[in-house]
This record gives sequence, structure tokens and C-alpha cells, in this order.
Amino acid sequence: MNVAIIPARGGSKRIKKKNIRSFCGQPIIAYSIQQAIKSGVFDRIIVSTDDDDIATVAKTYGAEVPFIRPKDLSGDIVGTMDVVNHAIKWLEGNGGAVDYVCCIYPTAPFVRAADIKKGFELLVDSAKLFAFTVTTFPFPIQRALRLNKNHQLEAFWPENIEKRSQDLEEAYHDAGQFYWGKAVSFLEKEPIFAKHSFPIILPRDIVQDIDTEEDWSCAELMMLAKQTLGKRK
Repeated sequence: MNVAIIPARGGSKRIKKKNIRSFCGQPIIAYSIQQAIKSGVFDRIIVSTDDDDIATVAKTYGAEVPFIRPKDLSGDIVGTMDVVNHAIKWLEGNGGAVDYVCCIYPTAPFVRAADIKKGFELLVDSAKLFAFTVTTFPFPIQRALRLNKNHQLEAFWPENIEKRSQDLEEAYHDAGQFYWGKAVSFLEKEPIFAKHSFPIILPRDIVQDIDTEEDWSCAELMMLAKQTLGKRK
């Protein structure tokens, strides 16, 4: 059985009720649920939550909420791996053998069904344990700056400051959309950011981390621009 697990707790602090806040016309979690359904690769799409309002919204958009997440997995320091493992164990304890799992974040409005499907196919066709989305940094990380204890600027790597961008190695970061993996790999808590993972490289214009109000505003502007351009075509 292939399962999508969307972890969505209710106690977000920096953005109140972030997981069900309206984003360009619908609750932000709806985008993840809709694209998971559209991908056609899941036997079940489950939202793991501790919040009744999130559960109601999730069900409205076609996801299952077969359990309410226990309190010890609802704090803001609880890791995603623990939440996913709880859901896998619950499913297997209730008669469902789980083969592959895709953890999809609830605040990933740019996630695409085609990328979800591609991640599954890459995972199945390879000997890798995980597949997840990455994108490039917009600026060479080798020329990054920092503020020292005297609030003065200095380079992390001074030897790279005068180098041309094209002479520096491209760097990538987690795009924060979804993580495919074998169920056993999640249960054994294998590291995701490792050589046994397959990268799904996304363009930067569909990647936006959403942790602050500024992030939220940027993401909505990106979505509105895409919707406007789509109407013109």
C-alpha cells in the first residue's frame, strides 16, 4: 500500500492556524491534498493532526483523518520523522501493510502532482531509500557573508569573494515539499539527507518556505503571478 501522510498540527505559533489559513482562495492544506489525489499513486491520503478544525478541513478536501495525533507528538519540537512513524505504525496496527510513504507538507501550495508521481517512480526504479525535492540557491553559498560579534561583515570563505559565480559549484537545498521513502526506511529512521536519497530538482519559482508572515506574502504573490500568467496563455 502506498500512503501519503500530511503532518498538520494545530499549534502553529508564528502564523496562527497556518495549516488551514486561506491562501489565494482556499485553505493552504487543500493544495497538498488535491495534488496528492491528482497524482494517482496513493491508496490512502492521511492527515495526521491533533486539531479538530484541521481534521474537518482535511476531510472536506478528500483526505482521511483516521486518528487524532496523541499529545506527546503535538509539540513544536516534535520531528516529522516521529509523526510519520506514528502514522505508519497506526496503519499497520489496523490491518494495513505499508510499502511506500510520501510525507507531504501541508504548507506547500506549489507542490505538483507530476513531481509526486516522478518521485515515486524514481524510488521504485532505483535502489535508493528516499526521494525528495531540492532546488538551487539563488546566490553562490561560497560567497556568503556573516556578522561577527562586533556586528561587522566578514566572509565565511574569504578566498571565494573574488571568484566569478560561474566558477563556483552549484549548491542545493531542501525544497520542503515532500519526502518519498520506503516504509521500513522511515521506521528505521534512516537519514533522509544522505547518498541513499534521490533528488527531484525543482525550479526556484515554485519553491517558497512558509514560516513567517513575510514568507506567506511572498508565496501568495508568487501564486497570484502564476495564476495571472496562466489566464493570459
